Amino acid sequence: MRIISFNANGIRSAAGKGFFDWLRGQRADVVCVQETKAQRQQLADACFHPADHHCFYRDATTRKGYSGVAIYSRREPDEVRTQLGWAPFDDEGRYLEARYGNLSVVSLYLPSGSSGEPRQAFKFEVMAWLRPILAGWLGSGRDYVLCGDWNIVRSRRDIRNWSSNQKNSGCLPDERAWLNGLIGADGGGEGMAPGVPGWVDTYRSLHPSGEDYTWWSNRGAARANDVGWRIDYQLATPSLRPRACAIAAQPRFSDHAPYRVDYDHAMGAA
Repeated sequence: MRIISFNANGIRSAAGKGFFDWLRGQRADVVCVQETKAQRQQLADACFHPADHHCFYRDATTRKGYSGVAIYSRREPDEVRTQLGWAPFDDEGRYLEARYGNLSVVSLYLPSGSSGEPRQAFKFEVMAWLRPILAGWLGSGRDYVLCGDWNIVRSRRDIRNWSSNQKNSGCLPDERAWLNGLIGADGGGEGMAPGVPGWVDTYRSLHPSGEDYTWWSNRGAARANDVGWRIDYQLATPSLRPRACAIAAQPRFSDHAPYRVDYDHAMGAA
């Protein structure tokens, strides 16, 4: 089973840069997209409905051209869910879930707090609200893959400029503690006791010492100099075994890179 997660920073912009042409060669079973920045009526062109895929979009309803998530799936899901039950989060178009038998694949887009204190406060509110939901999924007995832009790094190996970003959104100690508290002990976080169960950070499980990034600022020559952050993840339940992963930093479709994971698991298998 191959799953790709990608923050498009505008799906129409990414399409114009060749994203869908690239996607045809990836043989992915499921593709999760975040930050589509479009309403469905703006996505009538055939390129936004890849051939041989079932396509689902969840747009922001409170602000046009903002946020938004999508899922493209080769197999038709048994069920698609578009809301978690809290309007301030749901109405920003940040959650979409496709269910296949005992497997759920989620396209998730957590808020950024970089624009100022009001959005940072909302980000912390979202984190507190999501914690029991994610714990419930982890203990449900279902297989889950949570794909998305989490807007948080885990440790110094996930960001080039560690020291200078300690007071910036996405690298704040409370944010890192929250994310690392969700993930099982894998050496990729800070202050985690061995053997603590939790979500599997698929990249870190396959690359314990890796220092690869998925997002680069558009300012300066951040991408050329690989001054990046790893904030795009596929978190999986321990029942799913990732066997390979890749961050496609080139070609460039967005300020984020697509993240691909291959699992030793068949779609919808028990």
